[in-house]
Amino acid sequence: MDMAIKVSGLRRSFGEVEAVAGVDLEVGHGEIFAFLGPNGAGKTTTIEILEGFGERDAGEVEVLGVDPAQATSDWRQRVGIVMQESPGEQELTVREVMELYAGLYKAPRGVDETLAQVGLDAEAAAKIAATLSGGQRRRLDVALALVGDPELIFLDEPTTGFDPAARRDAWKMLDCLRELGKTIFLTTHYMEEAERLADRIAVIAGGRIIDEGTPATIGHRDLAASEIIFALPAGIGEGDLPEDLLALAQPARRDGRIELHSAAPLADLGRLGSWADGRGLEVTELEVHRPTLEDVYLRLTAEAAGVAGANGNPIGEEVA
Repeated sequence: MDMAIKVSGLRRSFGEVEAVAGVDLEVGHGEIFAFLGPNGAGKTTTIEILEGFGERDAGEVEVLGVDPAQATSDWRQRVGIVMQESPGEQELTVREVMELYAGLYKAPRGVDETLAQVGLDAEAAAKIAATLSGGQRRRLDVALALVGDPELIFLDEPTTGFDPAARRDAWKMLDCLRELGKTIFLTTHYMEEAERLADRIAVIAGGRIIDEGTPATIGHRDLAASEIIFALPAGIGEGDLPEDLLALAQPARRDGRIELHSAAPLADLGRLGSWADGRGLEVTELEVHRPTLEDVYLRLTAEAAGVAGANGNPIGEEVA
């Protein structure tokens, strides 16, 4: 795959703290790539270097075929940036803000076309920017990043503060960007968002990439055991289960239900059903769960915490 971003051995220190400690990553053209990590993990420092706003101590970085540290204005025309907080020109209308930004580019997209792309209609375009709702403001932020028709867009926490309905509307908007062939480098603290949008995910902790993969495979999620949780009739307990199911049982739950961890949930559910039917028992309150992306993320970052602490950069310490 042709790469939009290539990073090898990236390092950056602030005093004695190594915020980025040898990051390697690649992002393909047209890919939505989610970059996840706790506060202080090195996300912001890494992204600022990729955007050409931060210095590095060591390593090779190539974004759209150019070292961002040597970027020209022509390169910047190819990159769009949506920051977490971008107050913009509050006293102008949405259309005026768009026209102002469009004038900065050599070959901008049409203002009306771009506003429509992000779901802002003529009524919204006539509003003073300061009067926009949070969701509309975020749509304007994306429109401003898009108006130059960039190849690559950096999206920092695009739906922070959104209610669930607004968040899903924003996801549809980002799906449209995917259809345009844009490469998107996404940071978010919402695991559901990363799972819904990303083609691939990297998790950074303690300044290092600790895992990378698709939403389905990162952290060996596809191989992890599923939880089977259920209740049995009064007088029937865990010890009455057949041996093959009893071997999967987990420590007692406070709600009294039985929990099994299964690598083959469909087969084990079949065995549970056959056993219950053969005894005329009713299995109730049945739930089956695969590990969520949040489960995997929390496990990966927790496992990395001790290693990061040994290197003098505890996870959760605010570095960047």
